[in-house]
Amino acid sequence: MAPFHRLLPLFLAISAPLWAAGGTLTVTAKDSKGAPVADAVVALVPLDAPAPPVSAEPREIVQQQQEFSRYVTVVQTGSLVQFPNRDTVQHHVYSLSKPKKFEFPLYNPGQAESVAFDVSGMVTLGCNIHDWMVAYLYVVPTPYFAQTGAPGEAAVTAPAGRYRLEVLHPRLGAAVTAELTLAEGVAVERAFTLTLKPDRRIRRVPDTKAGAYR
Repeated sequence: MAPFHRLLPLFLAISAPLWAAGGTLTVTAKDSKGAPVADAVVALVPLDAPAPPVSAEPREIVQQQQEFSRYVTVVQTGSLVQFPNRDTVQHHVYSLSKPKKFEFPLYNPGQAESVAFDVSGMVTLGCNIHDWMVAYLYVVPTPYFAQTGAPGEAAVTAPAGRYRLEVLHPRLGAAVTAELTLAEGVAVERAFTLTLKPDRRIRRVPDTKAGAYR
């Protein structure tokens, strides 16, 4: 076996991408009352270089138990999104949003329709049969994104460089933006107070006979 000092350059060359992953941005989002904000989208749009190409792997927004799988989903511009119906009933999924208008009229359990989202922006999803089914899809021109969870935090790792930071939420009137620079191996933190509109979602009505919702 070769001496370790001869293997070290090879080891470093192989291992470098593992720790040379760029910088990390952590965003904390709270509302005007100081409560954590979940489902906020944090996106880093490169300013000095084109964004990497979109992944060919499709994303999914599932219909199950008469709900969308996620209230908020984020994908890179150009992504293909599948809408599998894993429910026991028909759905009529549609969007009237400017970035992408489409509908799947009365499609049955087991079907999985697909849509390519080629224009950036927010797409509101609904179901013409079940009025409470509302979800949001954010189409962003970058693969560097994350979503806040219940604690109101999200972390994004991206190559070193300048970025436009965008913070988005369905109840936020307009995106909160800022410019920042990521350096190799450096962690950056940003905190935002978001002024959110009231939650206007229709709530499902309990079905007391069935012990569920309808």
